[in-house]
Amino acid sequence: MTRYIQGSDRSQVTLLPECLDDFIAEDNTVRVIDAFISELDMATLGFEGTSPALTGRPSYHPSVLLKIYLYGYLNRVQSSRRLERECQCNVEVMWLTGRLAPDFKTIADFRKDNGKGIRNVCRRFVMLCR
Repeated sequence: MTRYIQGSDRSQVTLLPECLDDFIAEDNTVRVIDAFISELDMATLGFEGTSPALTGRPSYHPSVLLKIYLYGYLNRVQSSRRLERECQCNVEVMWLTGRLAPDFKTIADFRKDNGKGIRNVCRRFVMLCR
């Protein structure tokens, strides 16, 4: 993942709390989202951008944007502008994305361009929850 924008290390010490991981309980749903998405093969599910371009500005990895989308789906946050705000102020989303905060246009374009992949992931997630 060298050609993608990299997030902060979750165990990096900060002012309050000492570690962002301290705010997230062991049974929090964001841990399930993180574990679920990290096991997916994004290319076979139909996501664009799984192999980064060699030139231009680095992009966000599709798994980061999918984590934001799935978090919003589970917490009834559909608006890409509200998801952008969640990335900036919600500790759970900060933990989930490694403190990355894509803008609303990036989130909206991801949703628009990856409908097939998102449907495939949601189908798998529902099967997992059952």
